Amino acid sequence: MTRTAPHSAAAATSFRREWLSPFLFSLLLSLLLVTPFFLFGTASGHDFEFHAPSWLDAAYQWKQGILYPRWTAWTNHGFGEPRFIFYPPLSWMLGAALSLVVPDAAIPVTFIVLVQTFAGLAAYALLRRLVCRRAALLGASFYVVNPNALLLSYIRSDFAEQLACAFLPLLFLMTLRLCELFDDPEPRGPALPLFSLVFAALWLCNAPAAVIATYSASFLMAWTVISRRSPRIAGRCFAALLLGFGLAAFYIVPAAYEQRWVNIGQALSSGLLPVQNFLFTSIDDVEHTWFNWIASICTLSLILLAAVAALASRRFSRPGQENRRVALALLALAAVATFLTVRWSAPLWELLPKLRFVQFPWRWISALAVLACCFLGFVLEKRRGWMWFAALLFLSLPLAYFLGINTWWDEDEMSIQRDALVSEHGFDGTDEYDPLGDDHSALPADAPLVKVLPVDSGEKAAQKAAIEIETWTTESKRIRVNTPTSARVALRLLNYPAFDVNVNGRAIRPERMDDFNQMVVPIAPGASEIHVQFTRTADRKIGNAASLLSGGIFVLLLWRRRRRD
Repeated sequence: MTRTAPHSAAAATSFRREWLSPFLFSLLLSLLLVTPFFLFGTASGHDFEFHAPSWLDAAYQWKQGILYPRWTAWTNHGFGEPRFIFYPPLSWMLGAALSLVVPDAAIPVTFIVLVQTFAGLAAYALLRRLVCRRAALLGASFYVVNPNALLLSYIRSDFAEQLACAFLPLLFLMTLRLCELFDDPEPRGPALPLFSLVFAALWLCNAPAAVIATYSASFLMAWTVISRRSPRIAGRCFAALLLGFGLAAFYIVPAAYEQRWVNIGQALSSGLLPVQNFLFTSIDDVEHTWFNWIASICTLSLILLAAVAALASRRFSRPGQENRRVALALLALAAVATFLTVRWSAPLWELLPKLRFVQFPWRWISALAVLACCFLGFVLEKRRGWMWFAALLFLSLPLAYFLGINTWWDEDEMSIQRDALVSEHGFDGTDEYDPLGDDHSALPADAPLVKVLPVDSGEKAAQKAAIEIETWTTESKRIRVNTPTSARVALRLLNYPAFDVNVNGRAIRPERMDDFNQMVVPIAPGASEIHVQFTRTADRKIGNAASLLSGGIFVLLLWRRRRRD
């Protein structure tokens, strides 16, 4: 035991020496990134009023003992929606956790700082396998404040996609390891299960980013298998993808199956179609066109950086260059990603499975940011490579200023969202998560929890009834109603197949209002006990079982590798 202590101390010292500088640089630049938040308030970008309510709603349900929410409590002004079934959990869980430990106004800033610091460390892990320590440190630092990070932080406020972009360098790293493309000896650590873990994490962050990550990883795998004619690598890659999907199956299976229960087609409504969002595309909507040009400028800047850095690196000039196979594979992926942002690629957006649900072709900026940093790392290894970093950091300032003046700053944004929950007024719903047959824009904003209606809709009002609400939580509602005549009880709740409705212990099928899909329960004269419970449907059970099985395989692979080592 005494002989291993010096080795452990040396390993700990080496670890601190390797990772302390990347951590400090990433943290410092992350704080620099959010400096305007301290001066002007919260950047209330396009998706802010989707993510912030999700954080507060999830934290509200945690206090009810619901550890993994599926139904929202306060969207659609309290009628709810199945948002947490369809939207991946990692971002809204992180936001909910932050809402319990930091003041409301500090939640977005803390979220961005944590995520971008992690993004810098992830980029460093990738670049360290490609270039020297100094080049990796500077390249990772640029990734923290790259144009996509600025766009996400200031204008888009898509916190889930920002979290996914933090994982993306790790996915590239694990994909290159899985494909055995690195020139240096393979480090310890099982490539297959680690790839699957990062791949699953991306699917649990943001679905459009995960689709891009899946196509990116699959392209690198196909490129390697075809160029090296290796069935063994093909088998490993297929198994890794399968295990990754299995680990995230508890989210993917219900989200895929229950699309038939909501208006998921609204995700591709006007303004959200790929054909309307290629680089520098103009449509009749002036605000949409202006934002598309802003996103296009950021995307084009990374395309140009990747191209110029790739040429300046000279990694492709002759055989024998270090990590030349990696550079060629990344260059091919950069070419494909660039092509998918322009109108000529429109047929592929229609043909490739689920690619159209990425919605915005310029979203490939997430992959291009990682690729640009890789080529930048190659250049930074040169004698005066640090000048590239200084120039890029200097050029980031006017871009940050430009994005900052084109967003909406509000000191009270988070307090407004909190007040909507505390006052029980609730939040707006989402078009694509609205249950079938409903128009959430027609829902009354101040509906009572329970309202007794006459059986005949032509009657003006029901006779007086005694109402007692025993339980009213997000997933369970129990109400007692005593009425002298038959009546209908309207609940502030939307109909959704996952709700089981019982009256006096007998399962019934609820009715609905004429104008919107509010749950209406018919009752007989006398005392009635209504119980509504959000249940675990078969698709959720299948997804949970697949994830548990995949988790067991994941642990087994780690155990076998550790035993072999």
